[in-house]
Amino acid sequence: MRNYNEHLISEKATLKRALALLNQLAADAILFVVNEDNKLIGSLTDGDVRRGLLKGRSVEDNVLDYIQPSPKSVRKSNYSLQDIIALRDKNFKILPVLDEAGCVMNVINFRFQRSYLPLDALVMAGGKGTRLRPLTNTVPKPLLKVGEKAIIDHNIDRLRSFGIDDFHISVRYLGEQIEDHYRQKDLNGVKMNFVWEQDPLGTLGAASLIKDFHHDYVLITNSDILTTMDYEAFFLDFLDKEADMAVATIPYQVDIPYAVMETSNNHVVSFKEKPTFTYYSNGGIYIVKRTLLDQIPKNSFYNATDLMEHLIAGGGKLVSYTIRQYWLDIGKSEDFEKAQMDIKHLDLI
Repeated sequence: MRNYNEHLISEKATLKRALALLNQLAADAILFVVNEDNKLIGSLTDGDVRRGLLKGRSVEDNVLDYIQPSPKSVRKSNYSLQDIIALRDKNFKILPVLDEAGCVMNVINFRFQRSYLPLDALVMAGGKGTRLRPLTNTVPKPLLKVGEKAIIDHNIDRLRSFGIDDFHISVRYLGEQIEDHYRQKDLNGVKMNFVWEQDPLGTLGAASLIKDFHHDYVLITNSDILTTMDYEAFFLDFLDKEADMAVATIPYQVDIPYAVMETSNNHVVSFKEKPTFTYYSNGGIYIVKRTLLDQIPKNSFYNATDLMEHLIAGGGKLVSYTIRQYWLDIGKSEDFEKAQMDIKHLDLI
């Protein structure tokens, strides 16, 4: 994925400078012209250049003589998934993301991204990974490598490929290593907030410590999962069902090797010969309305299942979304070994 700054050019630049940058961008050849405060003024493509030159302008002229004013853009504080899908369907490939002042803060590129989801992501990365000892004696489980990349990087890069760029990382055990890991990376428009748990807070308690969510919905995920799930489809299903909370589930089949009898008052009323029953297990990935997180007790141990039980008891709408793609929870040594083999055949981003 390109650094979004490669698409920006100063309003004071000449067309000659713009041509050099457009040439470097190759298949992504569009520039967004900004003033000294990074406020968007216009856009420039190869077509704009040709039209300007045909009118007799020079490559030494100011780039402002060539631009298209008011290009299509996305306002970070006010967009929906439906807006993104509509722009994508109309074949808009590269779009600037603007803050409330109209300044460019990121660039969407659908050549590298599948979507631009209006979601915060809370990644739970504070556990000790005791079942993976001795590997986790000195390294936190999220930083163990699967293939050439840390487990947590597989997760975050997958989420970024769906356009999520507001992250909250819950850390505790050896959390300094996770912070240092990301300080050394070029985050390229991504905001990353580290949430420190002084005591273990369960799979959702850390959400009570976050005050600066940017969106109305939050995706919560364990950091030790490998999955190729479609996060856009997950969010669309959540919206279509008008849910308060959605849990991603894994179908698990149980084969019974005998005939199963259905009885009533000791009378057999029916039977099934060697039936298969399908159950749905918690996949450790959720979407919730941000307002629900206000109900989590502050700085207390609280699991995602506690919120699920609260919703069921209170008449809220909890829905299940079945993951049909690859999913693996790296909890035990055999899971870690399986991940090393599977990663050779997975396209996670």
